[in-house]
Amino acid sequence: MSFMETLVLSPLASAIGWTIVHSLWEGAAVALALAAILAVVRAPSLRYAAARAAMLIIVVACAFTFVRVMPEPATRPHKTQLLLPTASSPTIAPKNAGGFGSEFGGAVPWLAPIWIAGVLVFCLRYAACSLSAYRLRRRGVCCASEHWQNRIAELSAQLHLSRPVVLLESCLADVPAVLGHLRPVILIPIGMLGGLPAAQVEAILLHELAHVRRGDYLVNVLQRFIEGALFYHPAVWWISSVMRSERENCCDDAVIAITANPHDYAVALTMLEHSRSAPELAVAAQGGNLVKRVRRLLYPATPQHGRMPLLAAAVLLLTFTTVLLAWQPPVQRTAPTAQGAAATSPYDRWLNEDVVYIISGRERAAFKTLTTDEERLKFVEQFWLRRDPTPGTPQNEFKEEHYRRIAYANEHFASNDPGWKTDRGRIYITFGPPDELESHPRGSPGSTAPNEKWLYRHIDGIGDAVIVEFTDTNHTGDYRMTMDPNGGNDARANARAFVPGPVNQEPFQKFDSSDAIRVPARRQEKNLLMKVDPVYPPLALQARVQGVVRLSIVIGKDGSVSSVNLVSGHPLLAPAATEAVRQWVYKPTLLNGEPVEVATEVDVNFTLDR
Repeated sequence: MSFMETLVLSPLASAIGWTIVHSLWEGAAVALALAAILAVVRAPSLRYAAARAAMLIIVVACAFTFVRVMPEPATRPHKTQLLLPTASSPTIAPKNAGGFGSEFGGAVPWLAPIWIAGVLVFCLRYAACSLSAYRLRRRGVCCASEHWQNRIAELSAQLHLSRPVVLLESCLADVPAVLGHLRPVILIPIGMLGGLPAAQVEAILLHELAHVRRGDYLVNVLQRFIEGALFYHPAVWWISSVMRSERENCCDDAVIAITANPHDYAVALTMLEHSRSAPELAVAAQGGNLVKRVRRLLYPATPQHGRMPLLAAAVLLLTFTTVLLAWQPPVQRTAPTAQGAAATSPYDRWLNEDVVYIISGRERAAFKTLTTDEERLKFVEQFWLRRDPTPGTPQNEFKEEHYRRIAYANEHFASNDPGWKTDRGRIYITFGPPDELESHPRGSPGSTAPNEKWLYRHIDGIGDAVIVEFTDTNHTGDYRMTMDPNGGNDARANARAFVPGPVNQEPFQKFDSSDAIRVPARRQEKNLLMKVDPVYPPLALQARVQGVVRLSIVIGKDGSVSSVNLVSGHPLLAPAATEAVRQWVYKPTLLNGEPVEVATEVDVNFTLDR
């Protein structure tokens, strides 16, 4: 198995995939709420706080979803805790389960490697930005003049900024930018301090100091990591753009509050639009949409956000609705119990599904006599311990192999019924994988029906070279057993005819019922003198197969059974029923004082609990 297949089949991949799916509608709902808030709120500080809260809520929702969908690690049964894996809820979904939900659920784990690849790409991108920011801070820089260093200290005092800020001139930076959080540095392009009027330079420096005071550099770094982790989500990118725009608006308002000269500040911002090469992790003065910022500074009374939040809300609402309509959770089918009714407790499911093929009749009868869950739990522990090939070790290889077979049967043999209930599932769970397998999915010479032959070199209690045949006569994926593998070539040859379907199949001899008088089964039952009970076939006993075999028979003039014909019944049970009925003896039927042949039907009931 390749690394990719191992990854996709792991519980972690499934948890990541479902987290991604759920995050789509969760993020869309949060974005819709944010759009509604932005439609009525005008203050940049409140809008920025709402955007940050929305981003945090999405991250928390994703983390919570991941914890919820991540399966718990399996542990050994505990005296006070019952852990009973059931055949109705295996970890592997049936392969043949149809419907959009099951197909979508099978594709979800493949989202994990795609997500990992996307995150790696964004990590490499941000690593390059970090390296670029480090180079800007260390290479081609020099301290600004003492005048501007003193001026930085005065401006910091006006903003009530207690942290020291270093002002550096850089030959690599094209626009003013803030780098670092604990030891912040403001980079100014060489020549800008002397090339612009002092009032405009101070306004730009106030803008950068406002970023430092607000801790925007750290927020921007965290924002970039969230964008990388949720790169697939359009709502995350929209909320991130809102954060950047409102962050710049908040700093602009701080500058105007001190300088009271929006015109000079707008001119200074326009001068910075010529170059935009600051690294993404830096917080630059020319960030955001410059045209909107300048218009907002010069015309503050003009509402600029009335239509955009409504448009964004409409788009996100459409996305949210599409996700809800397209996504359908995989249907979890609970398989019925072996008795045909829903299990009422984990112990019933364990008895009638998990161990239905391996528990003995005596054990089953003993389990049914238990009255408390504590007794049942003790029974389950002892049941597995008796079959543990390596007692005293932490692992029970027999139990692990048994549940592996159930999972395999559910994955590969499911049709209209769960895999564990099919004929192939029963044989596989009881005897394991065959030593040799001959498969004809498109039919074989002489038969157009798909079929398989399983060879077991030896089965304890049954014999050597046991061959089991399965045929999909209806082309539905439901392979039915067509051969009774109870050892011996003759037995297997005779069993070839036991295919569920029309009556009068070989090896039973056909008879001409025109010479026999047909008598109702109930009336003829009164004439039965000697009844031989059938021997329960070992394979049917181990596979927990039971039911009624109906036979059409002809009773000779001497009262012996002269002919037997199969009407209905399981192919594993039919040979034993036929062999027993052939030995039955009836009281001769007289007509006008003369014995005559009689045709009738008999039922042979095979019950596991008898």
